[in-house]
Amino acid sequence: MTLPDELIGTTQRFLEQAVDEYLRRSEIQGRHEVQVNRLDPRLRLPQCDEPLTASLESPAQPLGRVTVRVRCEGSAPWTVFVPAQVRLFRQVVVISRPLKRENVLTEQDLSLVERDVGLLNQGYLTDPGQAIGKKLTRPMLPDQILAPVHLQQAEVIRKGDQVVITARGAAVSVRMPGEALSDGAPGQQIRVRNQRSQRVIKARVVGPGQVEVAM
Repeated sequence: MTLPDELIGTTQRFLEQAVDEYLRRSEIQGRHEVQVNRLDPRLRLPQCDEPLTASLESPAQPLGRVTVRVRCEGSAPWTVFVPAQVRLFRQVVVISRPLKRENVLTEQDLSLVERDVGLLNQGYLTDPGQAIGKKLTRPMLPDQILAPVHLQQAEVIRKGDQVVITARGAAVSVRMPGEALSDGAPGQQIRVRNQRSQRVIKARVVGPGQVEVAM
């Protein structure tokens, strides 16, 4: 075996083990491919009289473009940096038909396809349930990968809706009718008119027709 072959073999085995451990530790389901780049044929290094060792130089996780530090710690020590590519393929959520900005997503709008997630710099989703009921922040095309940045909570209360205001304290809870004065998604603060007192208050949206204030 020539030294470049030994370097490539050591790098390949190291990366396979590193990726397997990373996926198992992170509980990520997916298949992976490791491709070690060709080395400069002019590379001349003395044969190592100890087993070669390898470590990940960059990045922090063994995904995408990686560099492996291969070392000989024998009587004539040396270090070589070997570039490689690690591809991780997962089922990710894509758009199944053209959609406009602020479209509220349904199951029919989404599908799953296998993609190399190391190339998805904006992130990705692996479950359509993570997107159903949310609305788009931009127009989307068929087969376009859906990322968290493309989503925001859809409003469940619209201006003019009749709502139930729940005022909660340490030992008491009071409910009263109200009218929404603005749209709101779960977790947002909106203006609401208390229909008994006619006072306008700020309340947190907790669900369709339901807002909450602290006493």
